[in-house]
Amino acid sequence: MDENQQSHPLYGTERDLVDRLLAIEAPADADLVELGRLLMRYEGFPGALDLQEDLQKTLRLWGLSREQLHQRTRAIWAGGYRPGAEAAPQAVGSGFDTSDQDSP
Repeated sequence: MDENQQSHPLYGTERDLVDRLLAIEAPADADLVELGRLLMRYEGFPGALDLQEDLQKTLRLWGLSREQLHQRTRAIWAGGYRPGAEAAPQAVGSGFDTSDQDSP
């Protein structure tokens, strides 16, 4: 490694994330947000060049420019997206609770 290059403390976990993003053909909203977040985190960082190159490659594979990614992620956030707040599973059934009824 070049003496001017730094190692990023999150490199290990984010290397796995970048590899996962590279394998996605049709990104979901969360994937777009992750890519945007990572691009911002590593922009100007003096190291992790392989990560930075793979982030750019992911953009190309998804057919997006950096500006298009930013436009889409801004719309995602404006639409109420919050990380980890996935839709709650819907309960099955009518929702009618019979536990309070007297038995005959």
